[in-house]
Amino acid sequence: MENQIRLLPGTPDDDNREYLPEAIKGSDIVVNENGNNSRPYPERLQEFHGIMGNDTEEEWYEYVPESYDPAKKTPLVISNHGGLMTGWGQAIYTSWTYVADRDNIIVVFPNAHSRRLWTVDSTDLEKELNKEMPPEFKQNLADTPEENPDLRFILALLDYLKGKYNIDEERIFMQGMSNGNMFTSTFSRYYGNLITAASGAGGGTLNPRILKNNGELKNAGGPVGMWTTIPETNGCPPWCEFDDATIYKYTRVYWNEVNGCHGDPEISIVGEDAFAFYKGEQADTVFCEIKNRDHGQTLDEAALVWDYFFSGLRRKADGTIVDMGSRMPRTGDRFAIAVADGCRTAWFGNRKVEMEAPAMNWQKLKYHGLNGDQKVKGEYICVPVSFIAKAFGASYRYEEDGAVAYLYLEDGRTLQFARGSIGCVIDNEFRCMYCEALHREGELLIPIEWFARFIMGICATRCEDIVYVTDHHAELGVVMADLIRNLLHNEKEELNL
Repeated sequence: MENQIRLLPGTPDDDNREYLPEAIKGSDIVVNENGNNSRPYPERLQEFHGIMGNDTEEEWYEYVPESYDPAKKTPLVISNHGGLMTGWGQAIYTSWTYVADRDNIIVVFPNAHSRRLWTVDSTDLEKELNKEMPPEFKQNLADTPEENPDLRFILALLDYLKGKYNIDEERIFMQGMSNGNMFTSTFSRYYGNLITAASGAGGGTLNPRILKNNGELKNAGGPVGMWTTIPETNGCPPWCEFDDATIYKYTRVYWNEVNGCHGDPEISIVGEDAFAFYKGEQADTVFCEIKNRDHGQTLDEAALVWDYFFSGLRRKADGTIVDMGSRMPRTGDRFAIAVADGCRTAWFGNRKVEMEAPAMNWQKLKYHGLNGDQKVKGEYICVPVSFIAKAFGASYRYEEDGAVAYLYLEDGRTLQFARGSIGCVIDNEFRCMYCEALHREGELLIPIEWFARFIMGICATRCEDIVYVTDHHAELGVVMADLIRNLLHNEKEELNL
């Protein structure tokens, strides 16, 4: 039976302006900046030192829950800190210790081998830029996995932990943030066969690290369950040769290719968390965006990864990865609609469906008193009444070649619309919509945001040219909007050097 998670009170340090104040170590101080919320220093977190795969001493932190039973096989998570951080910093900035207490897992937080920076594969561009960087900003780069001291460290640490604890070798996982995400990806590409699944937050992988010059994937570890989390405004380093959206898209596409995820995902947006769940022939992948969030990881990141993904996965002795059922099902929203400006394809019932006319972005304009000028007072995505009827289980009737529409809702209400009118007659009440009804291709189009919110009382969230409608609170961000746009426009996501 699982244990109850219990939050402990901390002493807030609201005047702190450092990301990882040393005063936190061993104290009850908590800091909170842009979602980088820390928990009080865990009492059971223990610091260790030893020679692990290299000539110099390594440092790591082990969290073993009180419920650990040496007679029972226990899952293991290795969680890698961000650049210039520490293992204990990763422990307090994540919810891994809470999850460990609840579900009886061992979590280990290693320090990077040197300079608090994980060593990653080098690229020609980075080697050149490294020469010009101040010493404190130079990356730790290795040309081959054999030359990577952090890979040697983690491989040796894994063997050590298997000897020290009764580790369930079917359930070994890795997670990392930022530079730790980059290293987690490095480890997974070379030694993914040693773990069941991995997760990374707030980072992407440059294409020269994942593609050979002939376009083949660089991968020696084979399929591995992969979760990637991207904060909406995460950003890339200034020296990165790709823009933000491209690098994260390519990271997703790479693991979809490795794991054999060839179909469309199921999509779920819950509050600020947006998920795309991909089913793979070899292993599944998850893509997650956090709305209104800069670089880093949220305190519930670890809990989300465990509950939706790690908790159900096993790697069997023959290397296959199976899903025994996670705490939270990886399914799309029970009810959701997504539409894109200019696109005839919509998202409904977790699949693509065709509308009788394309969705259209329409501007509500003000002219009067502007001396011939105009002002945009609002922009709304309009969709055919026939599609709204299908999505909401209603029936409809067109008159006058589609210039007039009647919509008959399941709850008994009758709505009437007319070309060019901002009005809607609801039974015999008169109300205004966000903008006037449009007549296109014999179809009458009305603003879907207005219909969802005003008529149905549900959530409609918009980002750029995409509207997402669902029956619970959801906030669409730019990265998930880009993913949905690609789906609706049938744009194949491919890797390019």
